[in-house]
Amino acid sequence: MFRLKSSTDPQWANLAEESLEEILTDHAYCEQKAASNCISLIQKYSEKEEIVEELSPLVTEEWGHFRMVLAELKKRNLKLGRQRKNEYVNRLRQLVRKGNYEQQFLDELLVGAMIEARSCERFRLLSEKLEDPSLRKFYRVFMDSEAGHYTLFMELAKKYLPSEKVDERWKEFLAAEMKIMNSLELKGERIH
Repeated sequence: MFRLKSSTDPQWANLAEESLEEILTDHAYCEQKAASNCISLIQKYSEKEEIVEELSPLVTEEWGHFRMVLAELKKRNLKLGRQRKNEYVNRLRQLVRKGNYEQQFLDELLVGAMIEARSCERFRLLSEKLEDPSLRKFYRVFMDSEAGHYTLFMELAKKYLPSEKVDERWKEFLAAEMKIMNSLELKGERIH
């Protein structure tokens, strides 16, 4: 579906399980940032009615996910740690072209789509590989949700721009994301 050019090493799920407090902390902050990103897109592109209408409920959903992860931490007597820099997302954001309104708009939607696609892929691994059945179920819910978010970002891009232009730029994003993934160390305490 996403056509990601690289797959996460399945060993990552084992590393994540060994660093449960850290991975849940990072996951919580990823959900918070997703909500903030939707708010930012609404503010920047408020004249685009579908952006406002479609992303407003997503803000609420992402914030609900943040609260779900907080509840999981509490259930396990774990603490929400400090937020860390997300090198993966920061490097994806460098792909956003500035100076041309249409190009920047498209790239910002594709950054959102890419983050959701990679999150979905990682959550699938967690839902299949974790030893704890309740955590596998927990991450299955997030996997399904992220797939829907990816689809929403792609649909929004195609509502405002020609499909061919979106698909062409997506291919460029896929190639760039593969290079980013291949350059990053596999860390079990991070979602990305």
